[in-house]
Amino acid sequence: MDHDQKQDQHHNLHHEHGSPAGHHGGGASWTMAVRATLHCLTGCAIGEILGMAVGTALGWGNVPTMVAAIVLAFLFGYSLTLFGVRRAGLDLRAAVKVALAADTVSIAVMELVDNGIVALTPGAMEAQLSDGLFWATLLGGFVVAFLITTPVNKWMIGRGKGHAVAHAGHA
Repeated sequence: MDHDQKQDQHHNLHHEHGSPAGHHGGGASWTMAVRATLHCLTGCAIGEILGMAVGTALGWGNVPTMVAAIVLAFLFGYSLTLFGVRRAGLDLRAAVKVALAADTVSIAVMELVDNGIVALTPGAMEAQLSDGLFWATLLGGFVVAFLITTPVNKWMIGRGKGHAVAHAGHA
């Protein structure tokens, strides 16, 4: 498959799940918002779980563990978008700009909600990897973060921001 075919395939794949703002009536579908949020959640969850697990396993304090989890969540969240838009043919500089524009608000909201839940749940920060509370709080935080971030993403996509930038970057 040549470069143009890859770009068309990637572009068509994204348009199968909704159209970005400004293309067909200016709104964003809930399906598109859910998929954008799931995309973001995947990267955030990988980084968050890795950071929390490493910090907890190594006996780090609460602050260094949360910092590691947040940094890794942003790193993995951006990486998923970066790899996608690079595959679509964008050069590295343009791909980094798209990833930053597409994911920053979504990841920030998700991390704020998820880490807030972990921090405010009694005993969660002291829980060990073998404790059900550790995993229940972390996974529950992801669910709540998803529910709060999805309408944020819908609003942003409907205005041509957030994940809509990723669509424009490879259109």
